[in-house]
Amino acid sequence: MTLRVATYNIHRCRGMDRLTRPDRVTAVIREVGADVVALQEVVGAGPRGVSHIEEIGAALGMGWVMAPARRLRGHQFGNALLSRLPIVHHSEHDLSWKTCEERCMQRADIDVHGHRLHIYNVHLGTAILERRYQAERLATFVSDRHVTGAKLVLGDFNEWMKGLTTKMLSSKLQSVDVRSYLKRRRTYPGLFPILHLDHIYYSGRVEILGVEMPRTRLSLMASDHLPLVADIRLGA
Repeated sequence: MTLRVATYNIHRCRGMDRLTRPDRVTAVIREVGADVVALQEVVGAGPRGVSHIEEIGAALGMGWVMAPARRLRGHQFGNALLSRLPIVHHSEHDLSWKTCEERCMQRADIDVHGHRLHIYNVHLGTAILERRYQAERLATFVSDRHVTGAKLVLGDFNEWMKGLTTKMLSSKLQSVDVRSYLKRRRTYPGLFPILHLDHIYYSGRVEILGVEMPRTRLSLMASDHLPLVADIRLGA
């Protein structure tokens, strides 16, 4: 049982040229060819026009679920998950800390040919103490003994060095070390990436087969992040 997963901060579909174009983000995701895509900074339903996630999901023919963390000009704004496979469970957990910008963790369970894959989609904060609090919360959710089976934790962790968040999560989960797969491993900012903010962690019967970071003319322009893609195999 193999599948391709990706994490992608789409930056409200606003590209490096400051144009808001969901069609470009859609094209990047289509080129990636992932079965499951965890998105961050997604504009959802609101008073003005069709939401970006609806537009992207419809264009790709993929199911989706949205986990809004706050409102942006009246629209839902937060994390979303696209999937070609059945989504059998969806929940959202608050990760907001004090007066910092609201954040959330999205959990979606995917049915992979009769096997359950738990996916945790996150976008952590920019402050050190904020991220430490969020990492503790996240580790508690992921370590829940009532949730068994293969787990993936992926998203924009806003940490480019091995700080408290990385150490805490690495003590609970396996980390996909992109250095083993890629010469260029930086994902932000999109046009001239200098930081590695996007990560994938896993636990359970998960085998990493390969990792990619598409650096096309389109992906370098469509968002201020590049997508991080992994091919995985689920054990029985």
